[in-house]
Amino acid sequence: MDPEEIADRMEDVALGGGRASRGGKGGRGGRSGGGGGGGSSRGGRGVQLSKALSRLLRHQAGSAGIDLDKEGYAPLDKVLQYGPVRSLHPTFSEVLQAVRESDKQRFAIKPNPSTNPSLDETSTEPSHWLIRANQGHSIKLDSEGLLKPIALPSPQTGEIPEGSVPIPEVVVHGTYFAFWPKIVESGGLKPMGRNHVHFSIGLPEDKSGVISGMRKDAEVLVYVDVEKSLREAEAGDGGGIKWWMSENGVVLTEGDKDGLVPTRLFREVVGRQQDVGVLMRDGEEVAYLPEGLKIRAPHGKGRGGGKGGRGGKR
Repeated sequence: MDPEEIADRMEDVALGGGRASRGGKGGRGGRSGGGGGGGSSRGGRGVQLSKALSRLLRHQAGSAGIDLDKEGYAPLDKVLQYGPVRSLHPTFSEVLQAVRESDKQRFAIKPNPSTNPSLDETSTEPSHWLIRANQGHSIKLDSEGLLKPIALPSPQTGEIPEGSVPIPEVVVHGTYFAFWPKIVESGGLKPMGRNHVHFSIGLPEDKSGVISGMRKDAEVLVYVDVEKSLREAEAGDGGGIKWWMSENGVVLTEGDKDGLVPTRLFREVVGRQQDVGVLMRDGEEVAYLPEGLKIRAPHGKGRGGGKGGRGGKR
């Protein structure tokens, strides 16, 4: 498995946390709710349920015989029959808790119009509900159904097209020292085993309330220029990269025709530690990782330790 895929998939394994400043103009989505002991805790039943739902709705629905609709929703009664979910014997209220108290708002739930035509939100009958993962899929889904496009304002009206969202002020991808040389060598970021490269609209410590899109222990911050990318696409240059926003405020892209977010769109790349400064600016590498820097595999994959990594001169 490629190291970037390892980092991206770690959220499903560990249910971690995400972001700093640069980009275009604001926008995002989200959900909230009530209950107790849901997916926001570090361990226990709620986290087990959140993991099982993530695994199914992001990666295994097809192999489990569950069809997702064009927006990525699955019938809740069928989801509850999926082995790892069924083994937990969750109540309907626990499922709602996993959705509404997820620390990263991973899921969305809504009444099923085919079995609940009055859209009764007080029903506790699982067949009356649909549930989905908001992002993070390796299952192939149509982005138009699942996500909202990020768009430039119209030159005539200055308005964002209906159904679209404006460019966020910050679009940043978090990665690790161990993976940064691979990103440079490959010419950019790739979705790898998932449908999209994931970006956050800030940092976990920001006051803006950013909740998803980056792990809290990310060591390298890659700020991308979405406006430049969209203007290139508008002019017919740059591979026509499309950008999307998920319901829980994660910026996503499939990349260009080669499945790449190229380094020329990297506005700035900085180390999150004080002793690691700017590594790239406007697509040009300006520094290497310092010699002697401790390189560790992210928690949950591989072994820690090691030194260096593109440090010093070549």
